[in-house]
Amino acid sequence: MLATHISNFINYLTFEKRSSKHTVAAYLNDLTQFQEFILEQYEVNAVEQIGHQMIRSWLVELMGDAVSARSVARKLSALKTFFAFLRKEGVVQRNPLAKVQPPKMEKRLPVFVEEKPMQALMDDDSKGNKEGVYFNSDYTGQRDRLILMLFYGTGMRLSELIGLQHSSIDWGKQVLKVLGKRNKERIIPIHKELLGAITEFVALKESLQMPQTHLLVTEAGMPLYPKLVYLVVKKYLTMVTSIEKRSPHVLRHTFATHLLNNGADLNAIKELLGHANLAATQVYTHNSIERLKKIHQNKHPRA
Repeated sequence: MLATHISNFINYLTFEKRSSKHTVAAYLNDLTQFQEFILEQYEVNAVEQIGHQMIRSWLVELMGDAVSARSVARKLSALKTFFAFLRKEGVVQRNPLAKVQPPKMEKRLPVFVEEKPMQALMDDDSKGNKEGVYFNSDYTGQRDRLILMLFYGTGMRLSELIGLQHSSIDWGKQVLKVLGKRNKERIIPIHKELLGAITEFVALKESLQMPQTHLLVTEAGMPLYPKLVYLVVKKYLTMVTSIEKRSPHVLRHTFATHLLNNGADLNAIKELLGHANLAATQVYTHNSIERLKKIHQNKHPRA
């Protein structure tokens, strides 16, 4: 039964590969969708009977339903990983995806915030009794400011920020320990301004007698959750930029792009971001090339 093999595959991702909850959920959703399609269209419920024609017809239906090429490619990737697992387990002998090509996709450059608006946001003064332009001086305002500073100052992922503990901070070495994808730990250096902001925030939490486990917590002392962080980032980025996407991941892109624009080594950026290979980091070079093109067009007398 196809459902049994899907269940085994999900267990493999969860317990052996230690994939993130979001990754596991995405695979389960894509494979369940494919299972429902071939059962309805072909009355097939055995992996041995699945052929490349069935997979192609599924892709055609997805495209007909206006599913983006990027989403279709992701679903196809889920199927490829699934059948690679089945071959490894000896369930199937052939790969029905060998004759299936993913749809062509337009390359999308990472969206990022320009340096001037980010500097305006980071330089906002809201300490003591003085209200800043963007951040209030109360607990929520200072927490929100630190959220933005951490994303922009370290390039960490949303899940990594939410998981930060007081024990994640090495005050002497001025570094943060974060737990990334597949529970892989990495060390991120933090500059003096960010370290100072963390120090002041911890002192503020102590004065309010808040829990000293998770670094960032709600007003009620509970750990942050993704939707709250999304809303915080969107709120403040809306104040300084008109870009369409205003999410935590945009700040990760901003961190990497600004480092590259200011001469940072690509391999160093790769390590800071926690990328498994350099190809994932090289996408930021396209932003730098586009920046050089604009400079050339605006400044060269013959452009």
